[in-house]
Amino acid sequence: MNAWIAIALTAVGCYTVKLAGLMVPAGALERPLVRRLAALLPVALLAALTAQQTFADGRTLMLDARAAGLAAAAVALLLRAPFLLVVAAAVVVTAGTRALGG
Repeated sequence: MNAWIAIALTAVGCYTVKLAGLMVPAGALERPLVRRLAALLPVALLAALTAQQTFADGRTLMLDARAAGLAAAAVALLLRAPFLLVVAAAVVVTAGTRALGG
């Protein structure tokens, strides 16, 4: 039963946040600082999610095959490889590292 209460509270909270966002005056959204933050926020959130998914396992930090895959993707990005090649490099290196026991 506690799980359903948590789900209901989360749904109400999400709806409230969305409603609050819709109530922001248009003039506030036109400010240069707000525009700059809106442009940078998705990048920061994606970087945080990537770091958490790559280096965390529950409550501990880990360096494993995922870190090697991320490093391969970073190298491919530095070499200006196409996006699909970046993803493929990360997958191949991660799988190879896991296959070798890492």
